[in-house]
Amino acid sequence: MSSSGTPSSESPPPTAIAQDPAEPTGPPASPSTVIANHKRKDTSKVIVRFRAIGNAPIMKQNVFKITASNKFMAVIQFLRKELNYQHSDPLRVLAGTG
Repeated sequence: MSSSGTPSSESPPPTAIAQDPAEPTGPPASPSTVIANHKRKDTSKVIVRFRAIGNAPIMKQNVFKITASNKFMAVIQFLRKELNYQHSDPLRVLAGTG
C-alpha cells in the first residue's frame, strides 16, 4: 500500500521455491541404471518383536532381525513355521510401532 492508502502497483519480490532434496537435479537416469538399482538387494535390517496375546503360544525367542525389503507375508509365513501352525489354523497378526 502506498502512503495515500491505495494499493501500490509494485509486486512483492519473487520467492525462491525450495526444491525437494529427494528429486534428482541432474539428467534422468537411463532405464538400464534404474533396473540395476531395482534388482540390487537391500541389506538394511529391521527388528521385529513378537508378543503373545491371549492364549497364543509363547515363543522362546521373540526378537528377530529381517531384511527391510521383505513383505509382511514373509513375517506371517515365518511365524507360522515357528509356531508349527498349519495353513488352515487361524493366525492373527497385529502390526504397530513402538
